[in-house]
Amino acid sequence: MSVRHKAFASAAAVLALSLVGAASAQEGLPPDVQRFRGLYEELVETNTTLSSGSCTLAAERMAARLKAAGYPDADVRILVPDGRPKDGNLIAVLKGSDPKAKPLLLLAHIDVVEANRADWERDPFTLVEENGYFYARGASDDKAMAAIFTDSMVRYREEGFKPRRDIKLALTCGEETADTFNGVDWLLKNHPDALAAGMALNEGAGGRLDAAGKPQYLGIQAGEKIYQDYTLEITNVGGHSSRPFKDNAIVRLSKALAKIGDHDFPIAINESVRLNFEGSAKLETPETAAALLALLKDPTDTAAAEIVAKDRGRNSMMRTTCVPTQVAAGHAPNALPQRATANVNCRILPGNDPRQVAKDLERIIGDPGIKVTLAAEPSAIAVAPPLDEKVLGPARKVAAKLWPGVPLIPIMTTGATDGRFTTAAGIPTYGLSGLFGDPDGGGTHGLNERIRVKSLYDGRLFLHEVVKLYAVQR
Repeated sequence: MSVRHKAFASAAAVLALSLVGAASAQEGLPPDVQRFRGLYEELVETNTTLSSGSCTLAAERMAARLKAAGYPDADVRILVPDGRPKDGNLIAVLKGSDPKAKPLLLLAHIDVVEANRADWERDPFTLVEENGYFYARGASDDKAMAAIFTDSMVRYREEGFKPRRDIKLALTCGEETADTFNGVDWLLKNHPDALAAGMALNEGAGGRLDAAGKPQYLGIQAGEKIYQDYTLEITNVGGHSSRPFKDNAIVRLSKALAKIGDHDFPIAINESVRLNFEGSAKLETPETAAALLALLKDPTDTAAAEIVAKDRGRNSMMRTTCVPTQVAAGHAPNALPQRATANVNCRILPGNDPRQVAKDLERIIGDPGIKVTLAAEPSAIAVAPPLDEKVLGPARKVAAKLWPGVPLIPIMTTGATDGRFTTAAGIPTYGLSGLFGDPDGGGTHGLNERIRVKSLYDGRLFLHEVVKLYAVQR
């Protein structure tokens, strides 16, 4: 049996262990899994929030583990932007045998969303294992994937694995606060060599468990919607509230927002969404399955669209969406408003221009007195990367060994990840983690964030093996 197959078999045996209710978090775990758990714990317990944490410290701690495994200093770099000493990014490389082959990039962000200890049941910056779950801020998003990638880089070195193409690890900062600073955007502009690759694996899709904890499907994400905020503003001369007139800034803005709320952008099904609807139709009720397939045949089928749109995730996948999220108006309780503003948040289908959406909003509103402007410069317009057999094949092969009968279903994420920067830079980026989550989202970005212990260890095995297949691929 080869080293690679021995490692796979050994890791598979680990997954059979019963971890729930163990007297000790480490009890019964093989040494390599104990070490991984320690790495994961160290990363999770390193505070990397924007307000009080340090990505640089987290990057240094992960770099120390790579160097201890034998990576030379030249292959492990921490790149820190000027004036932002806590926003460091780790770049590490396992050299491949073919210098002409474009590298494989393993991308994960190590910053996390803010967490108020008073609101949490447990300390958000202490890893707690309880009732089959790991609890902590970043336990899932995205330190699970970052820890797995780092652990795999250590193990590849120890195993003597020789990839055909370079494997690059990028642990980056600022994904959760991109309007303040984003490490991937900064690296692409200032150190483009650090991320240069022929393909990237990133967050963006995991697996879905049913209410009983049984795997339903494994997702692979290709493409994501463009995040764009718009400012709506109307001004007025105002006056005394005892002498009102019909041209009221708040009333006019309210009518405009109601029109946006009532509007459905046209359905436009790209390749990722088509594959998602085809795959998920096999898992749905007859009515929903029929509606999904009918919509694929005819996107103008309004009856089918109404059924599919009941699922908010699918509704957002098949069309651009815009929704009011903030409103400010008036200057005094006894005065007519002189100004009213609102923020409208849009998630725009890949390949569409945010500036055109601004014109669409003006048309929907139909009030020339309301000014519509982009709240920030738009992200680059990126099209979804291809989902061919070179991408799907390795993921399907490893998934079939771990989760027999569980389908691999493509998705297009309706949120935003660092993949929007790398895809726009010409690096096809795919969300693929092998991390199965509960239907309620596991508290990501909210209170008491969690991930199942088994899901973490399953994902570790999956990513370790699938990365090998991509790295030797021709």
